[in-house]
Amino acid sequence: MSGDEQNQDVLQQQLKGKKLSGEKLKRYDSLDLESSRVPDAKKALEWSVILKLAFQSIGVVYGDIGTSPLYVFSTIFPNGVKYEEDILGALSLIFYTITLIPVVKYVFIVLQANDNGDGGTFALYSLICRYSKVGLIPSQQAEDRDVSTFKLDIPDRRTRRASKLKSILESSNFAKFFLLFATMLGTSMVIGDGVLTPCVSVLSAIGGVKAAAPSVMTEGRIVWLAVAILILLFFLQRFGTEKVGYTFAPVLCLWFFSIAGIGIYNFVKYDPTVIRALNPKYIIDYFKRNNKDAWISLGGVVMCITGGEALFADVGHFSVRSVQISMCCVTYPALILAYLGQTAYLRKHSDDVTDTFYKNLPHSLYWPVFGVAVLAAIIASQALISGTFAIIQQSLALGCFPRVKIVHTSKKYHGQIYIPEINTLLMLACVVVTLAFRTTEKLSNAYGIAVVFVMLLTSCFLVLVMIMIWKTHIIFVIAYILVFGTIELVYLSSVLYKFDQGGYLPLAFAMVLMFIMYVWNYVYRKKYHFELEHKISPEKVKETVDETNYHRLPGLAIFYSELVHGIPPIFKHYVENVPALHSVLVFASVKSLPISKVPVEERFLFRRVKPYDLYVFRCVVRYGYNDVRNEAEPFERLLLERLKQFIRDDCKILIAANANRVSTEESIELETDGSNIDCDKQAEDATFLMERDIEMLERAYSVGVVHLVGEQDVIAGKGSNIAKRVAIDYAFNFLKRNLRQSNKVLDIPHKRMLKVGMIYEI
Repeated sequence: MSGDEQNQDVLQQQLKGKKLSGEKLKRYDSLDLESSRVPDAKKALEWSVILKLAFQSIGVVYGDIGTSPLYVFSTIFPNGVKYEEDILGALSLIFYTITLIPVVKYVFIVLQANDNGDGGTFALYSLICRYSKVGLIPSQQAEDRDVSTFKLDIPDRRTRRASKLKSILESSNFAKFFLLFATMLGTSMVIGDGVLTPCVSVLSAIGGVKAAAPSVMTEGRIVWLAVAILILLFFLQRFGTEKVGYTFAPVLCLWFFSIAGIGIYNFVKYDPTVIRALNPKYIIDYFKRNNKDAWISLGGVVMCITGGEALFADVGHFSVRSVQISMCCVTYPALILAYLGQTAYLRKHSDDVTDTFYKNLPHSLYWPVFGVAVLAAIIASQALISGTFAIIQQSLALGCFPRVKIVHTSKKYHGQIYIPEINTLLMLACVVVTLAFRTTEKLSNAYGIAVVFVMLLTSCFLVLVMIMIWKTHIIFVIAYILVFGTIELVYLSSVLYKFDQGGYLPLAFAMVLMFIMYVWNYVYRKKYHFELEHKISPEKVKETVDETNYHRLPGLAIFYSELVHGIPPIFKHYVENVPALHSVLVFASVKSLPISKVPVEERFLFRRVKPYDLYVFRCVVRYGYNDVRNEAEPFERLLLERLKQFIRDDCKILIAANANRVSTEESIELETDGSNIDCDKQAEDATFLMERDIEMLERAYSVGVVHLVGEQDVIAGKGSNIAKRVAIDYAFNFLKRNLRQSNKVLDIPHKRMLKVGMIYEI
């Protein structure tokens, strides 16, 4: 028996039970009816799949943090080591920073705040939007909460503190705008990481050639070699995260094995007593000896956790458990052993601190390890590139980024994507930055600000999640703020000290990206409010049609609009200029929910517009921000089948309602014979109408489907200020002209598409 048949049987049993019990039957809205079908819960991944994803994640997630031993000590001590004990203090700082931030914070706390398996700043924002009405687009529907992946708590489980915070957020426009602004800023910073990571990693790795043969490899040659490697790296992205992961994972495994082995070798050979640096007392002594210089050096310590945000941003490509396994079993032990070995070596050769990694290599392993280091540095860029693709997809679905093409590169894992336009822009930005800065030291000043800022912002969002969604005890919330908030604020103050020495670069990237995102989101919101204010109610549809001398054409027409409530004003404009309507007309509103995926069974919500003989339907097509828009089954066919099912279910509701009414009347008047005849007659009539409607749908579909797409030109209204005119007339329209059209994003067949133009003055 099919799932639909099972649902119908369950529905009939429920209706029959209510009839027999004499309970008044509720007349469900069609949207309620559709959204009540909740599929089976998402099946847990098998351990074989988890281990396979854990192996893949090594090649994608940890390239950045894994290659940090190439340059950390040189950035902590750019002017050399003043006191021998400072090396132990630096190791103690590195150990506790790696342990607390990537492992404790991200692996065991932040990853739990994933949005149905997806991570990143926008995933946290969408999670908060789902639990409180802080979104700026008034497209919320009560039926959305019935989607199985929403996972909302029932009201009686909310604590007073969570309800109070929720009320504050929902009643404050400032809080709503601030959350959106902070989300855009954090997203922009992560993308900035995606630009800086390849530059730093590749330049650091290639520096080994200069250390071995300074007369051959000049700075200029190293820079151009780095540029060539970067171009190759971005060229490989088109093959997808799965293939890239399988290709890079063995190299990263070899890299982690190498640095761990070399670390153990140096630890045993030079100074096993460096293990005492695990005592935090050495951190206190380090600050006592160096004061301000110790505080400034924290900007170098931050470099040991670069790429930590990728643990969260890339979790959607894999799974929480797979990332936890790969981090705790491979990456973390290898990094700690590598830094222990480097510290032991520096205890005997403190003058080599400016090039610690290559100087501490055994002579016989120098060139093999150099080759692996170069490959690992190339791979290091993969973590933030994949993370950038993920957050661009999320922001695009929530109306915060211009339209770009998203290519799903894996049929097995939905989160693995490739965005050609973003890939090209990242490549160009990396090349320009590499040619401009030329050295790792200058780039590290810029890198630290982006890393720490995103981590601090993630902590702020997580506090909201802990209070409002997890209902965490206030003691644990305060402890989290005191521990991680204090650490990250101290690190942020240190990296900001070098703002004028390159630290401005990520902020400059962020400002440009935020301008683009804000302009697009601003006009997107204004357009939606315009349509909402000028919408046509279902009651006005017949009046509009009656006033126009229109003709019916055979076929099915799908009219796309972003408006969820009511009929868009462009319908009236269309009827007045083209007095012809297809035999069946469906107004499809493509809506993005603040969740990662919407099951196909819950994707469509329908309403029927009266009078019924017009055959006009409203449809809300719900997607999550990680859903594939072009399903394996054609969208047209999928919509038709769901619409037919809606008509069947609506008919059953009508029959059950009439049966319940007749049953109530017979218990009062005791006129059973006449009532049963009346009930049967009404059931036959309803069945006849249902069959007629389904036949009409199939006939219209067989004739042909036409897609009507609104092409709105947006201009600033009269009396608008200069800022608004610049944002709408110039910035937005420039982006609109130079990016993909909505029909390409929705994968609408070009031959069956008709554009309807209209000017929106907002």
